[in-house]
Amino acid sequence: MLKKILRSVREYRTATILTMLLVVGEVAIDCVIPLIITNLVNQIDAGCGMDVIIKWAVILVVLSFASLFFGTLAGSTCAKASSGFARNLRKDIFYKIQGFSFENVDKFSTASLITRMTTDTNDVQMAYMMIIRTAVRSPLMIIFSFVMAFFLGGKMALIYAVLIPFLSFFLFLIIKKVMPLFTRVFRKYDRMNESVEENVRGMRVVKSFVREDHEKKKFANASADVCRDFTHAEKILALNNPLMQFCLYALMVFVIFFGSRKIIQSMGTEMNVAHLSGLLTYGTQILFNLMMVSFIFVIVTISLEGMRRIVEVLDTESTIVNPADPVTEVSDGSIDFEDVSFKYALTAEKNALSHISLHIKSGETVGIIGGTGASKTTLIQLISRLYDATEGTVKVGGLDVRAYDLQVLRSQVAVVLQKNLLFSGTIRENLKWGNADATDEEIREACRLAQADEFVMQFPDGYDTHIEQGGANVSGGQKQRLCIARALLKKPKILILDDSTSAVDTHTDALIRQGFKKYIPETTKLIIAQRLSSVSDADRIVIMDNGEIVAVGSHEELLENNALYREIWESQQSAKDAGEEGNDR
Repeated sequence: MLKKILRSVREYRTATILTMLLVVGEVAIDCVIPLIITNLVNQIDAGCGMDVIIKWAVILVVLSFASLFFGTLAGSTCAKASSGFARNLRKDIFYKIQGFSFENVDKFSTASLITRMTTDTNDVQMAYMMIIRTAVRSPLMIIFSFVMAFFLGGKMALIYAVLIPFLSFFLFLIIKKVMPLFTRVFRKYDRMNESVEENVRGMRVVKSFVREDHEKKKFANASADVCRDFTHAEKILALNNPLMQFCLYALMVFVIFFGSRKIIQSMGTEMNVAHLSGLLTYGTQILFNLMMVSFIFVIVTISLEGMRRIVEVLDTESTIVNPADPVTEVSDGSIDFEDVSFKYALTAEKNALSHISLHIKSGETVGIIGGTGASKTTLIQLISRLYDATEGTVKVGGLDVRAYDLQVLRSQVAVVLQKNLLFSGTIRENLKWGNADATDEEIREACRLAQADEFVMQFPDGYDTHIEQGGANVSGGQKQRLCIARALLKKPKILILDDSTSAVDTHTDALIRQGFKKYIPETTKLIIAQRLSSVSDADRIVIMDNGEIVAVGSHEELLENNALYREIWESQQSAKDAGEEGNDR
């Protein structure tokens, strides 16, 4: 796991190594200073002159500035290394997610992936920063201080050797108890974030149904649950500090008592006050750095679960990949479904699509209708390999879609999904998602076909009008037309509209379809709609129910031969006539 995480260090390896080397220099100086002070005190006690005192004072000042220099430089390189590492790690996760199939995203959930890129990465960055600096400094300080303490106090320094395994044992018990709690907390974090994301996305629905209090209560319960687990974990971790404090004071009592006794008994020949002072200084350094080591263990313990979750993403291979020798050209827009079945998970009991056989000629316009849950959207997602068929074959241009290079296939299949999405930026920038090299005239032509040019030109800034995140400052109908224009700029061989004219009036809908017939006759057009008038002039209409095709025919054929279609048509026409009559009144 660590090996995979550390691959993201890359160009910051030099800064990492430099940090550790600088820390070694800082530690060496910090351990020498108490020894020099002890020596100076002994010389003062022996009656040395001011020249000796000044000489050692200058040495101490130089060493102090050298320690400051090494420490400051180590802090700078550590910040550079840890921040760069976190940047690379986020980039690696993001790039990996970009290659995921919808099945992969469904497995993790959007909220969980965001948590792994933010909270988990921040925890790992903190752990890395502590490891390359403090985790190098503290163990070295403990070792060097123990050597110096043994040099000054002899066998009395062995108390430190007894203390270290004693504390290590209790730290191990604390970490063993805390790890499962953090694992559980991160799972609850994901669920809480999913709830927040769902609430924010559905804010209009929440307010329209006056469900704010319910959502607040739901969030409060989820937040309180996370808080309880975190509090429990922190309470256990908090035992670390009093344990350290107890050991520190017990050590001081032991050293002072036995050190003073030794000074008195030997009349200062084996140990004097200066030695005792140095011994206490080194003892304090050992205990302080043991506390820092325990703090590192806490940080690393918290980050371990985050590391595991990040590696889980990095280790996941997309369920949809390019073939070994991909086809790099789509010959035409013909589509063939040959006995296709599909389910979202291999463990699912029921297929979302069952035994679909459908053949669509290049340039043909096909309408797809059906009730909610009929799997209309699932069907069209197989064409551009957003999912792969579980059984059977989906062909485009006469070839299995799995034979194509993914980028080539998807560049020739333009999809305007049911949930239209615009990104923050200008209208022109959003439209250029369809074709980054599109000229202004091509952009306007696509917008004319999508019946968007007129309302865009009414904005003060025209095509340079800024779109808020998610297209919050344009209406639903305007958003749909801009998304259609964006898809047209791809100049695709297949155009799929997934209920993407539901927010525009029937007149505008008709104008859009007329534009398609006139300007892109060779493009295969699949139109999923709830409104039968949107597909009535299609070459063929496919009726779906419960993941199966129940009827195929032209508008006239279905009116004559299909009772369900005839009933829906008459119902919608009656509603339309009633609406027009009401308007006349």
